Amino acid sequence: MFGKSVLLALTIVSGAARASDDAAAKQEILRVEAELLHAWETGDAATVRRDLDPSFTLVDSKGNITDYAANVAEVEKRDPAYTVFRNRDQAVRVYGDSAIVIGITRVEGASGGAQFKAEFRFTDTWVKRDGRWVLAASHATRLPD
Repeated sequence: MFGKSVLLALTIVSGAARASDDAAAKQEILRVEAELLHAWETGDAATVRRDLDPSFTLVDSKGNITDYAANVAEVEKRDPAYTVFRNRDQAVRVYGDSAIVIGITRVEGASGGAQFKAEFRFTDTWVKRDGRWVLAASHATRLPD
């Protein structure tokens, strides 16, 4: 009987520790995601380089696939130049050293002299590398105006 009580207690403590770890991971992922959005908005390529995994890929709303280098170059060139790049309605699911974030991104800005504004449903895949969360992949679907 004593052995079963100890096992149950350890299971409860382990579950509570895992929930606490997941909560901390979720908070950190949302912090880094907000940091990346701000970097795109302000043209901060150094932050984009740091927070994207070198194997990063983006599948955009037209089905095009771009990689790490193309996304860093976009930020460096500031085309498109974003005045708004914000997420909302995010949900984070953590799976050890990986995580999925879904939500809605609102963007506004200019590209090639034309103004734009749009909202996208996104799915981001995060991985923990060397103790840091980095964005490994993203997929965006444009929402109707």
